[in-house]
Formats: sequence, C-alpha cells, structure tokens
Amino acid sequence: MGAWQPLPDGLPSEVRHFVEQLRRLKDGTGLSLAALGARTAYSKSSWQRYLNAVQPPPRQAVAALCRVAGLAGADAERHVVRWELAVEAWPRPAPADPAGAYEEDPTVPWWDRLEEPVPPPSPRPVGRLLLYAALLLLALLATAVGGALAFG
Repeated sequence: MGAWQPLPDGLPSEVRHFVEQLRRLKDGTGLSLAALGARTAYSKSSWQRYLNAVQPPPRQAVAALCRVAGLAGADAERHVVRWELAVEAWPRPAPADPAGAYEEDPTVPWWDRLEEPVPPPSPRPVGRLLLYAALLLLALLATAVGGALAFG
C-alpha cells in the first residue's frame, strides 16, 4: 500500500481518529482504492475523499468497508459509533454562494433532503371503487346467466 497523504491541520480529534481507523481498516483488506470501489457501492474517488478527510463518508460506506474487511457485530458497531462522533465534529465549509450550495449534512442522501415532501397520491373515494366492483360483478353474473341459458 502506498503512503497516505497527511491529514489536514486543525482537523478535530474525533475526525482524525476516525479517518486513521478507516485507513487501517482499508489497508488491512489489502485492496486498492479501485478494488475497494468495485467491492462496495462507492467509487475510487469517493474513497479517496473519505480516506483523506475531504468529505465524511455515508454510514453505509463505513458498513460496506467493515463488511469487506470481515468485521461484524461489535467490531463493526465500534466503527459506526466512531462515524457518528466524527460526523458531528466534521468541519463544515462555508456556503459556496449566498444561496447556500453546501448541504447541511452531506452524508444524508439528496432524496432525504427535499425541501417540501412529495405528498402521497390522493386515494380514490371508496364509494367509486365499490360502484365499479358492483358493476363488474353484475356484468359477470349477467354473462354467466346468459351463457347458461344459451348453452343449456
């Protein structure tokens, strides 16, 4: 494995400790970043950002790395707890523009950050469905009676 680039100065200790643990875990797999990306749902460039403390990884990425490294149960849970502490302490950059292009929590998927929740489709009135069902049943009954009379 190649040497890791130094972590940024002024990084909170929780973040530094978490990223160092992730690096050890990744190095223990013996996989390159490209191979790690192929074994998880996260690209090589995403893993570069996570392992160089540029961006906090999503919880699912930490779980995927634990799975690839063969960790389960309490060992994997420790990494999730470290992730929770690190995400809370992770430095937030200032918004890139006045509209606030930077999301509050970059580890939350975009579909969970929608400003206005999409309302569920309005249900059809039950009375209308019952009317359709009754008409369908009546048509079926008429067809059965007509068929019985015609074919004896």
